[in-house]
Amino acid sequence: MADDGTPGEVAVTVLGAHLNPREGRLVWSGGLVDLLAQLGFTEGAARVALARLVQRDLLARTKRGRHVHYSLTIRALAVLSDGDRRIFLLGKEKPAATVWTVLWHTIPEEHRRSRERLVRRLRFLGFGQVQDGTWIAPHDRETEVAALLDELSVTEHAGLLLGAPSAVVDVRTVLARAWDLDAVAAGYTGFVARFGEYTTARARRDLDDRGAFALRTRLTHTFRQFPFLDPELPDDLVPPPADRARAVRLFHDLYAALEPPAQRHFDEVTAHE
Repeated sequence: MADDGTPGEVAVTVLGAHLNPREGRLVWSGGLVDLLAQLGFTEGAARVALARLVQRDLLARTKRGRHVHYSLTIRALAVLSDGDRRIFLLGKEKPAATVWTVLWHTIPEEHRRSRERLVRRLRFLGFGQVQDGTWIAPHDRETEVAALLDELSVTEHAGLLLGAPSAVVDVRTVLARAWDLDAVAAGYTGFVARFGEYTTARARRDLDDRGAFALRTRLTHTFRQFPFLDPELPDDLVPPPADRARAVRLFHDLYAALEPPAQRHFDEVTAHE
């Protein structure tokens, strides 16, 4: 698991998948460290990652006696809600090439952290970079981008345009610059190859609760990368990735099937009072 992401990223995946209901629930810090250790991270790396999530206002720290507990912040709840919407709707809707969104920005160096956060969130919204500071998405993202620019206090450094591709220029040339569509297709194929063997109850029968938790975390963390990669281009422009539908179906089926044992393990390890 350590090869699949940073301890902070994996911690967010774990909390997003297993804190339900999320709001107000406290989780023992030692349990979270133990879970991250089970996923391949050192204790030191896990503790540093959790501290950084506190600094980023994604976790709130509470002390009960000698023990530290964490809860999700309001900002974390909003981020996870946005993430859930993109992850669980991926591949579910038929995109139409009606309205495209173009964003350009000249965010100065003193706002570098805001610029980095903007870029990450734009990718999660399905944007691709055409050139430095210019991004396109094959969807109407005006509301989301306007809110994002306001949240990051960089609205004055950005421009936003809604429109449609011109028929004069082959838009597929632009698409090839903005997204690596071959890599997207290969990612879905790899996902199916990696997790497809667990589709039946018989294949999962040897998994204990700890194994189910590890597998569900890997499954979720791997799949949540696709909204950053796949712009879900309209089918009349580019055929959908060959294995996208299989990957989406596999994720939803396996995510639900592994939930009971994975949740039991999460609750048991993090339930220190």
